[in-house]
Amino acid sequence: MAMTKKALICGISGQDGAYLSRLLLAKNYEVHGTARDAQVTSFPNLITLGTREQITCHSMALNDFRSVLQIMAKVQPDEIYNLAGQSSVGLSFEQPVETLESVSVGTLNLLEAIRFLARPVKLYSAGSSECFGNTGGLAADEETPFRPRSPYAVAKATAFWEVANYREAYSLFACTGILFNHESPLRPERFVTQKIICAARRIAEGSTEKLHLGNNAIARDWGWAPEYVEAMWLMLQQPEPDDYVIATGETNTLEDFVREVFSLFGLDWHEHVISDPSLLRPSEIMTSRGNPAKALDVLGWKARYSMREVVRMMEAGL
Repeated sequence: MAMTKKALICGISGQDGAYLSRLLLAKNYEVHGTARDAQVTSFPNLITLGTREQITCHSMALNDFRSVLQIMAKVQPDEIYNLAGQSSVGLSFEQPVETLESVSVGTLNLLEAIRFLARPVKLYSAGSSECFGNTGGLAADEETPFRPRSPYAVAKATAFWEVANYREAYSLFACTGILFNHESPLRPERFVTQKIICAARRIAEGSTEKLHLGNNAIARDWGWAPEYVEAMWLMLQQPEPDDYVIATGETNTLEDFVREVFSLFGLDWHEHVISDPSLLRPSEIMTSRGNPAKALDVLGWKARYSMREVVRMMEAGL
């Protein structure tokens, strides 16, 4: 029998970390996860998915090289999935230093630790479609230049080039998944998709509140998070490391998303939504569109669910 692989998921408490842990456990991995303080973190997403008791969690400060090196030497993983760091575009404008440090320094520390320990470790690093900025409505692929328009996107672009540099300079097996928006019921309410669904549900139950949103005209490529983590795993099973755009290939406006959600509850969104200028960002990407052709050609991965199915599954809590 093949030996059980060990995976270390940095940022296991988040949406993607939770779904990835479930996927890897189903594939008979020994799964380890990290949080800044694993002793006091309750890992509610892991509890929701029923995986908490099957995972060994460690305290690790990703921006502290010694902490990273210590956990890497202790766990000795075969695969590392770096999903950690400040993950909100909106919040990055308020916390630019924390965002840049948590994403770029954290990624660099993992790469340096892999190089230092000289073990055949495969690294997946979470990139972002935000790096592309405005592409004039064109679908972005792996060759599209980066034009980041937020501190979050700048941080993710920095991490992307760190991974590419270590892959080329030191022959590390390191990949970046450039993921477009992907949602699930595990999203916290600070993300606009979950904010919309939670507000619509409360209004349907009798709340008189109004839903405050920024620019309803923005367009995004929304996918289903549980199948996006499959693409992460597939990247590390290839013979050679590379970077991949992961998306549905379908773009909808935020207004489309809002209309779809409110219609599920039998509501007219116009009666319950207010455009709030205070929620507009200093700079915004109007249209985000991905071309996942390479993922299909090389990984055999294709999104099965688009925005309308995602809305229904989020509302149902699947």
